[in-house]
Amino acid sequence: MKTTRGGSRTEFAFMRNPDIQYAFQVGDTVEVYCDHEKNNERVRGWIRGIVVQVDNKMVAVQFRSNVFLTDGWMVPDRILWYPVNSEHIRPVSTRKSGKG
Repeated sequence: MKTTRGGSRTEFAFMRNPDIQYAFQVGDTVEVYCDHEKNNERVRGWIRGIVVQVDNKMVAVQFRSNVFLTDGWMVPDRILWYPVNSEHIRPVSTRKSGKG
């Protein structure tokens, strides 16, 4: 806060709040857009994972198959971190079957 000559205080916002589209929780199944292995080949696309940690800025997602950083390195623990407002992470879409 900053005090002015008249003694009143003015608040400063140093960062704006991120526009959070989804509220992820540990245990959620999500889809993430990243480099990963599919049929023993490296591909870039959407892959399912499980949210294993969430804080006020980042979401950690763990996968069952190998995932890669954009510079080519394989991630040994298969966990990637994303900002909570990333366009590369989304909840798994629930598809309703046409049967009924």
